[in-house]
Amino acid sequence: MSDAELVLRSTRVITPEGTRAASVAVSGGTITAVLPYDAPVPDGARLEDLGDHVLLPGLVDTHVHVNDPGRTEWEGFWTATRAAAAGGITTLVDMPLNSLPPTTTVAHLRTKQQVAADKAHIDVGFWGGALPDNLKDLRPLHEAGVFGFKAFLSPSGVDEFPHLERDPLARTMAEIASFGGLLIVHAEDPRLLASAPQQPGPRYADFLASRPRDAEDSAIAQLIREAKALDARVHVLHLSSSDALPMIAEARADGVRITVETCPHYLTLTAEEVPDGASEFKCCPPIREAANQDLLWQALADGTIDCVVTDHSPSTADLKTDDFATAWGGISGLQLSLAAVWTEARRRGHGLEDVVRWMSARTAALVGLDGRKGAIAAGHDADFAVLAPDETFTVDPASLQHRNRVTAYAGKTLYGVVKSTWLRGQRIVADGEFTEPKGRLLTRTH
Repeated sequence: MSDAELVLRSTRVITPEGTRAASVAVSGGTITAVLPYDAPVPDGARLEDLGDHVLLPGLVDTHVHVNDPGRTEWEGFWTATRAAAAGGITTLVDMPLNSLPPTTTVAHLRTKQQVAADKAHIDVGFWGGALPDNLKDLRPLHEAGVFGFKAFLSPSGVDEFPHLERDPLARTMAEIASFGGLLIVHAEDPRLLASAPQQPGPRYADFLASRPRDAEDSAIAQLIREAKALDARVHVLHLSSSDALPMIAEARADGVRITVETCPHYLTLTAEEVPDGASEFKCCPPIREAANQDLLWQALADGTIDCVVTDHSPSTADLKTDDFATAWGGISGLQLSLAAVWTEARRRGHGLEDVVRWMSARTAALVGLDGRKGAIAAGHDADFAVLAPDETFTVDPASLQHRNRVTAYAGKTLYGVVKSTWLRGQRIVADGEFTEPKGRLLTRTH
């Protein structure tokens, strides 16, 4: 490591081969070597001795609604990427809706990139959107570097992003498969949602009944049928229903190219604990019962669920009314996702290596960034989070970097304090102090 500019040393470095004491050499923003702990530091290199704090690869969050431009009062690239950095996330991929315009044409993508360019504290990539009327735009968006295409099978909640019915879904999937792209899907069956009991008001039980598990299960079954027929690559977003797990496992064993994510709120919060009127807990699909949660954790452990992402979907506080039927549905979780998942993972006997696999390695692989992100290994970007895994903190909404400090985690005591976050070998946040934005805009390269 004679050319190293920086060496980070820790007794606990999480590498693809396991956790060990190591020195990580960095030059030009790239990891050049992972060496024994006591390897000599070359002349001219700066040593950062992290002691017993854990050095882990920066997290890669592939499901974030930044809402910028157009609904910047809901979030925005400046605040979203600061919150992500504070939580140990060094790469995010922005969803194509809730911004105006949505990312459904190359021109709209360029608008989004222009807005993000000087505000990003971490690296940012973009999903494209698949609508009933933009089939012709999908290939140009793919060639412009989006990481894949988001579609809804049920109403999205915003008029400018309509959902795909059965025939448009098949046409869209066939088009995306023709150029080897990835379709990512909000899978709820609109017919089953429409037939479910709709009782407005503050009772969480009524809201839960309005988004039944079988709506997810039916939509996922449809997705599997289409993907199998077309040999298409598909990804199920924010899985909430454990009932869908057996069919997903069966489809994968049958050769269907399907991957699945779930979210921190499904893994750490339960329907039984949601107070009536507390719409900071509202999301779609919904937070379900504790028994359902146990099965999601089991599926993470056995690999049926691939990864964990935030689905950070904020809004202004006034949209979080006490009527679950009309309140905005979305959980804000960027800054807290690592701590929330780690707190529950350790309680269930999982290690930090598992959390890194679910929230960094596999998310990087999902979007084809696994050669650059998601691992502490030579040749990868020097993106790190430094974590004190046994320290706790109590969530104070006022301490969050999110533009709107509405959180379902308020008052919870969580394990895992992020001491600093590094992007390409530069410390971008430490002890609540941020540098100026250093993030880059990412595009799909293969």
